[in-house]
Amino acid sequence: MNFFRCVAVGVVWVFVGGVAADVRLPRVLSSHMVLQRDKPVNLWGWADPGEQVTASFGRAKVSATAGDDGRWKLQLPAQKTSNRPQSLKVSGKNQLELTDVLVGEVWLCSGQSNMEWRMTQSQHKGEEIPKADHPRIRLFAIAKRKAKTPQDDTPHDWTACTPQTVASFSAVGYHFGQALHRELKVPIGLVQAAWGGTQIEPWTPSIGLEMVETLKSQAKSGNGGIYNGMIHPLAPLTMRGAIWYQGESNCLKGDTTIYMDRTRALVGGWRKVFGQDDLSFYFVQIAPFTYVKAFAKRNKNLTVESLPRFWEAQAACLEAVPHSGMVVVTDITGNVGNIHPPNKRDVGHRLARWALAKNYGRKYLAYSGPMYKSMKTEGSKVRLDFEHVTKGLSALDGKPLTHFTVAGADRKFVEAKAVIRGKTVEVSSDQVKAPVAVRFGWHETAIGNLGNKAGLPAAPFRTDDWE
Repeated sequence: MNFFRCVAVGVVWVFVGGVAADVRLPRVLSSHMVLQRDKPVNLWGWADPGEQVTASFGRAKVSATAGDDGRWKLQLPAQKTSNRPQSLKVSGKNQLELTDVLVGEVWLCSGQSNMEWRMTQSQHKGEEIPKADHPRIRLFAIAKRKAKTPQDDTPHDWTACTPQTVASFSAVGYHFGQALHRELKVPIGLVQAAWGGTQIEPWTPSIGLEMVETLKSQAKSGNGGIYNGMIHPLAPLTMRGAIWYQGESNCLKGDTTIYMDRTRALVGGWRKVFGQDDLSFYFVQIAPFTYVKAFAKRNKNLTVESLPRFWEAQAACLEAVPHSGMVVVTDITGNVGNIHPPNKRDVGHRLARWALAKNYGRKYLAYSGPMYKSMKTEGSKVRLDFEHVTKGLSALDGKPLTHFTVAGADRKFVEAKAVIRGKTVEVSSDQVKAPVAVRFGWHETAIGNLGNKAGLPAAPFRTDDWE
């Protein structure tokens, strides 16, 4: 019997006696990939109905039988970190060998254009791209694709991170992964699935909509087209979590409180299809931008408060979505006339702070800027308390605090004086003798300077719920 090998799509395919191999793997399971450490590792694919499929990796060896539809799925036992390239073998009537496989941390990087924004488009490209030679960071970038039905595979390959391969990769995703790699000293696998101009809805599987009462009726129409084409082919890849930078398109159309429910559906659906209830989800609160000026013709109902109300909906996801975290970027926007802030390095690093603190035991690390907690009226002044103060509050630019307003019972907000008092902020105005409400950064172009001593900005907020 003659044996020969043909290398294709990053997997060594073995043909026996001239008959094409029966066992097949999705492309996201291929040579040069990173397996998620410390969790049972999902492997899946296709074979002849009833065919026994065996996978071996190191000392682990497990088997499964393909169903009537030819699909099979099995789990390798949890693996320890490995910087040493290994082979993963999958066999049935034929044998597949994945080479140069590492074991570390795997993250999905998804969203719209600010996540898609390439390294070559970022502010720090000249400094960062030439030194992006990281053989233990692996990249898997999915091209934009919609589909009417869930797709089983995607025609892409894993590649090691080099200045050449990282140039077209997500800048936020790379800087996130590079920060983890530098701190953890383990292999990092980054899967990019991003598409500029997209709303959250087409990324959402119908099973996620079914989990949210206000969205159940939409589940009957099926999965979102982008989910079918770009996310379903990855499931059920074992990974640690997802980072998400999206929302501009939903803000433009006027979504406010409903966006929280849409996020619950997205995350709940992803956790279901990936089979991981504890999948971490860290997202970016979108940046200040002149929506009214830029998009008045597309949505005449936009006001300068549309974006702050969208921010409010995003912030509400912190309580509505378990294992989530939010990054604020008001201080690194640069130009409020640019919907794509060029500083993607700090965005990625701030997302990494959440992961390092919540997933990797760096309890000492500050991961959030101040978040409004409560207010107390003291005569003509209001005292504000915050969470995530981190050794004290500060003005990030060293100047007096800005973008605070206060109102009395008449609900007319006026500019206010705000002063840091220890771990609180004292707000007042000569025009309001009996204050009842305070707002901070409540305008689409507001770049407030309140932060904590870790250098992280406070999230915009309001103490009222007035319409």
